[in-house]
Amino acid sequence: MSSSVRKVSAPDFLTLARSLPIADVRSPGEFLQGHIPGAVNIPLFTDRQRAMVGTIYTHKGRAEAVMTAMELISSEIPDKLRSAMTTAADGELLLYCWRGGMRSESMAWLASMAGLKPQILDGGYKSYRTHLLNRLSEERRLIILGGLTGSGKTKILNQMSLSGHQVVDLEGLACHKGSAFGSLGMPDQPSTEHFANLLFNEFSFMDQAYPVWLEDESRNIGTVFMPDFFYSHMQESPVVALIMPLEVRLPRLIAEYTTFPKEKIINSINRISKRLGGDKTQEAVQAIMNDDFATAIRIVLGYYDKTYYYGLSKRKEGQVIYVETDTDDVEVNAAKVYEAAGGILL
Repeated sequence: MSSSVRKVSAPDFLTLARSLPIADVRSPGEFLQGHIPGAVNIPLFTDRQRAMVGTIYTHKGRAEAVMTAMELISSEIPDKLRSAMTTAADGELLLYCWRGGMRSESMAWLASMAGLKPQILDGGYKSYRTHLLNRLSEERRLIILGGLTGSGKTKILNQMSLSGHQVVDLEGLACHKGSAFGSLGMPDQPSTEHFANLLFNEFSFMDQAYPVWLEDESRNIGTVFMPDFFYSHMQESPVVALIMPLEVRLPRLIAEYTTFPKEKIINSINRISKRLGGDKTQEAVQAIMNDDFATAIRIVLGYYDKTYYYGLSKRKEGQVIYVETDTDDVEVNAAKVYEAAGGILL
């Protein structure tokens, strides 16, 4: 590797990444599992090639692995270099692989030969993950917006964000709305690993002098699980719980969920059939088949409301501030929530 290529620590690398492009030179499968947000994938090897080189490294040593690697990618080097040159900004480029070793060093050497000024993440993606998990385990000021299903919590948080409050949309990051129906109309979820990367990235831009608002969630949002320490901190944070009558929530839920095919709604109902009970499940499914969405939603909310109230009852005394509302107006409810949290915001 060229002596002009410097390796930088994870914190310094992330600071540089605010103004410089990043190239992840790991395989497509590694990149899909999780990567630094904003990185472009310029894989040195395919997933199959990576496995082959790794096996040779283990059994025959580094020299043989390097020779095999060169043979595998020799014809592709111009395209990879062209991608690096296209990604770079004013000749500068940040690079990382799994441990900051052979792959990133090889790409850095190529980039340097072409006149670029690459910098490598010392310790690679592994060091980045260690850094972010340590940071996410730190205590920070959080305020949790709770409320019954269909209260418009996400819209309220969006409104508060527009008003200048610090907000992290956990469900947006997880691509899931948090219930058995949460995948409807949403893109594929990220891995749990990449969710943590996205979460850390959001908090990197937050001012620690002020609290961050989050929506009340279970430990998992669909198939995505929150980092343990972070979730534990959420559980210890103050909660502002919006209490809205079922009949006020009903129009929003009808409008939102009747846009999806009946089969998908029924599949979601069946996923909680053990909790609803056989009779209630059958009644809800039949209501959907009869286009009686209001009845189906009332049945499902009966379960979710009971579960949510039970969860709130397990919170510490004085941890929950209850806010009652009789309107679905987002601006009005955002103002009510902000007013109720006045003491916490100081």
